[in-house]
Parts: sequence; C-alpha cells; structure tokens
Amino acid sequence: MRAIVQDEYGSANVLRIEDIDRPTIGANEVLVHVHAAGLDRGTWHFMAGMPYLFRLMGPGLRRPRNPVLGLDVAGTVAAVGADVTRLHIGDDVFGISKGSFAEYACAREDKLARKPANLTFDQAAVVAISGLTALQSVLDVGRVEAGHHVLIVGASGGVGTYAVQIAKACGAQVTGVCSTAKVDLVRTIGADHVIDYTRDDFALGAQRYDLILDIGGNSPLSRLRRALTPSGTLVMVGGEGGDRWTGGMGRQLHAVALSPFVGQRLIMKTPKEHYPDLERLARLIEAGDLTPTIDKTYPLDQAPDAMRHLEAGQARGKIVIAVAPTR
Repeated sequence: MRAIVQDEYGSANVLRIEDIDRPTIGANEVLVHVHAAGLDRGTWHFMAGMPYLFRLMGPGLRRPRNPVLGLDVAGTVAAVGADVTRLHIGDDVFGISKGSFAEYACAREDKLARKPANLTFDQAAVVAISGLTALQSVLDVGRVEAGHHVLIVGASGGVGTYAVQIAKACGAQVTGVCSTAKVDLVRTIGADHVIDYTRDDFALGAQRYDLILDIGGNSPLSRLRRALTPSGTLVMVGGEGGDRWTGGMGRQLHAVALSPFVGQRLIMKTPKEHYPDLERLARLIEAGDLTPTIDKTYPLDQAPDAMRHLEAGQARGKIVIAVAPTR
C-alpha cells in the first residue's frame, strides 16, 4: 500500500510517500480501507516530536515508533479481529486510527463509529479528534446550558468550529475570537458575536463568560481569568509557544495547580477517544446541529504541503488528506 512515512522527527521535509506492507490487526482491531484522513495539530506533534515532554507520552524518544503519520480516519472496514463484535466488513466508519495517511490503517474497534449517512468520507475524516475535544470541553467539562455566555478563543480552527456549533446547539450566547481574515467564517457557523483579536481585546470588555475555551492560545492565565465570571470555567486545549521541553503545557500545568485555590475552574483538556462520544457527534451531525468545516483537501502524495499549510496558521477549519476515491 501507499503511505506517508517518516524515519525521524522534524519538519514536513521528513515526510515522504512509500510503498509499504499493509498493517496487521490485533484481536480487538479492524483494518480500515482509508478513503480520507484528517490533519490536526496533534498530528503535527507526532511529526515534529515537540515538545520533548510529548515524546515521553508514547510516540518514541529518539524516533517515531509508528513511521506512518495520521490519526483521524474515514473509510470502509476491510477486515476484523477475532474479538470484534460491533463492526463488520463493509461498514463505513470514522474515528481514530494508527497511521491514517495510508491506503489501509489499523484502528481499535472502540475508537470507531459508523459514518453518518449525511456526511461524505472527506467530511467524516475531520470529525473525530477535533469534534471529541469540542464536545467534551463544551458539554462534559464546561457544562454549557441555555443562556450561558461562552467565549471561544481560536474559533476558526478545527476544534473551534465544532465548539461554536455545539455551544449554539445548547442555546448558549457564543462569542468567537479569531483573526480579521476569518471573522466571516466564524459568523457563518453561528457565533452571536465575533472579536477580531488584531483590533479588540476580549479581556478589556465588560462581558464576563461562564465558559472560556482557549484553543491553542498563548494568552496569560491572568488575562483569561479576568474575562471569566467568578465561578466560571476555563478549559485550555492544546497550547503553542513555550520552550522545547514543555511547550504550551507549562501554562496549562500552572492553571491546574492554581484551580483548587480559586473560585473558578481551570482545566486542561485532552480528548477521551471512545466510540460512545463519536456516536454523540454522529447524532448531532445527523440532526443538522453540527457540520464539519473544511478548508482544503490535498491528495495523499501532497501531505507534506498540507502540513506546511497547517503550520502557517492560515487554515479556516479542517484540512483533509484524500487517500482513495470517495462516494
């Protein structure tokens, strides 16, 4: 099969397309014939191996343990392991795999769900990682209800575009923060108010928010807390900047350490990858409350260019890697 592989950590220049053997599945895994894959910031960390703290979480200290890149996946089940009971050969699925930038990928059964009928494979391929993060941050951690005021910093990105729609589906008043070029997009997906961070500072306004979702930002913790209500919740997702050892994690760890001593809830969020929440996302999609926002689609052999586009910070929503013809 064709796959995007890397032998070392680094920039997009370490990625190349090669013919390699199809992966072998375990008893609780399925083999997915990949139609499309999604590109997210987490995949960048797997490619770059940065910050160094990230390597201690499993990807490999000196070089990647899995040379095939890619997490988000959508495709058709081609084979099932001996212990698989929920999925069957021929099922169209989406979720999280081991190496989706390839024509075939392994995935645990409990990290896949059936693809919503009203989504193309390209759309389904960009749902899992960002959608799970947004769903769990807004509903499970943020506990958003009708009438709540929600601020989403990074509203035009992968997680942000889902978070805006999910919060709106709950009846919240949603304010999105983004750059000038993306204001129209954030309005289009349903935000009640949009703040262009190049012109205005959300922390200086009179409005205080019940939930702030800070996605990949680098705002000082004190600035974010200033915009919260006294009992509000701050959920920090990702985080860029910082040093090469901890990256943006240093700011998040500070927030978690401070949270027990203040009235506000300060939480660092990473998504829980399991199929019941993928099915929750599917129900929102089927009801028309949630629609993936796709910026660009790249063929498999142009995955390095897709990564460079992500690194440039210009993406409006999600980036798709088209692996096989879709239907």
